[in-house]
Amino acid sequence: MYTFGPIPSRRLKRSLGINNLNNQTCRNLAAKTCSFSCVYCQAGRTGKLDVERTSFVDTEVILEEVEKRLTSLQKQGETVDYLSVVPEGEPTIDIHLGRLLKGLKAYDIPVAVITNSSLLWMDDVVEELCVADWVSVKVDSTRSPVWHAINRPRRSLDLDVILGGILRFASMFKGTLVSETMVIRDLNDRMEDFVELAEFLGSLEPSTAYINLPTRPPAESTVHPPEDSFIHDSWHILRSRVNRVEYLQGSEGNAFSSTGDLRDDLLSITAVHPMNRDAVEDLVRKTGSTWAQVEELVSQGYLSRKEYEGDEFFVRRV
Repeated sequence: MYTFGPIPSRRLKRSLGINNLNNQTCRNLAAKTCSFSCVYCQAGRTGKLDVERTSFVDTEVILEEVEKRLTSLQKQGETVDYLSVVPEGEPTIDIHLGRLLKGLKAYDIPVAVITNSSLLWMDDVVEELCVADWVSVKVDSTRSPVWHAINRPRRSLDLDVILGGILRFASMFKGTLVSETMVIRDLNDRMEDFVELAEFLGSLEPSTAYINLPTRPPAESTVHPPEDSFIHDSWHILRSRVNRVEYLQGSEGNAFSSTGDLRDDLLSITAVHPMNRDAVEDLVRKTGSTWAQVEELVSQGYLSRKEYEGDEFFVRRV
């Protein structure tokens, strides 16, 4: 499946997710293709660290599935606030992203893309992303050593070039631009990190600068949220240069939509978005299934259990 949800989103309300890098079906590709291997990534470590744009899935196949899913949701009386391209890796690595975004615009639902910003120095990527209605750019740090420690980028990437590309994209993009910064204890939770970040975001002028905290199982077990005192300070530092700053913390809730097939729902959602036990239990009830089917997916190696910050999550195993 290339679609999942709609899922509850703290930024995009009811968002129908679109996985344009669905490597679960592209068996010839590595488990996760991305230009970064972020220490906090909820999709796990990157299997194929790359910046070369390539073909993953036939765009028409994705669009057909989107249309069928939207038709089904309409019959169920469910709403979709955004069509969100948010795969298990970096969406701009898909060489057909532009074609996909133009196809999604036909549904008269705002189109969102969440990118790690790493390829925004490429002219074709900027042109394609300008088709979207809402774009989130990742800026975890403007300091190269910190950036390397958190995002673990492909060696050929250069932070200054990426930051320049983000600013150029912002000058051309007519939709809603937001930024997102993940704050991790002992990595980018120093005052000097955020003073420099605030300077950059002040130049970028996003409509909202989001401060994100790790709430789901990360790729590395050493990742933890910063101290409460710094969370408070970080908001004030960014707010000194950006008009609107918001925290992204806590759960989005359990209002995940279902196709009626528990197995398909769980495997498509958890490939991108780990689900806590409460959310999985709700999905079991919605599909009229039993918890035994969840346990079977775990025993067969399709799902794994992970504990994080005192909560139990289920994650797609690759």
